[in-house]
Amino acid sequence: MKSTVIIPTYNERENIVMLVPELLALPLGLNVIVVDDNSPDSTGLIVDEMAAQEPRVSVIHRPSKLGLGTAYIAGFKKALATGADLILTMDADYSHHPRYVPAMIERSQTADLVIGSRYVRGGGTMGRSLPLRLVSYGGNAIAKIMLGLRARDCTAGFRCYRRAVLEAIDLDSIFSNGYSFLIETLYQVQRRGWTVAEVPICYMDRQLGTSKISRSEINRALYTVIRLSASRALSLVRR
Repeated sequence: MKSTVIIPTYNERENIVMLVPELLALPLGLNVIVVDDNSPDSTGLIVDEMAAQEPRVSVIHRPSKLGLGTAYIAGFKKALATGADLILTMDADYSHHPRYVPAMIERSQTADLVIGSRYVRGGGTMGRSLPLRLVSYGGNAIAKIMLGLRARDCTAGFRCYRRAVLEAIDLDSIFSNGYSFLIETLYQVQRRGWTVAEVPICYMDRQLGTSKISRSEINRALYTVIRLSASRALSLVRR
């Protein structure tokens, strides 16, 4: 099965020069699509140089910082158009380590969406401050309760989708952007009856570069949960 990894980037030159070669070195024949939002640190140009030497690497250059959700959608569309059977997403900052990719691909043989999870047995978090841990735990708890999500790690961006899952979702109809896109996508997958599985990972807080999580991102995620919860309640009433 053809597997493609999508990596959204903005100012990740220090990490991307290590991450892409490490993914290519895995004995899986992975393809890599980097979606770069016109990084001032020339991340996109660095990946262009990689792509010139390695046909399994490609870059989508976007004109400005347009958000994580639209970056994923751009990557999904290109991966589907180039025949990918499995489409993985991961962060560029090594919080999602390539060593977990083989287990996620193996698990995808029996699940439609596989999540690299911090919150199942064997998973965990290292190097992250207590306030950010509490935000993550709280956000997951709220999403699970209000949306009925069954996954333990609802906000994880380390995922492996089977092709049919992304083909079944109207990607352009997803309203959320930023990290809240991850919650809405999981909600759409579950409500359509696709199977969701989790494999344990240890989430490592970034060592290089600057975090992209902000207060506004947290507020948008909360808004997304409230919006989807209202829609879910309305659909239940109509039944």
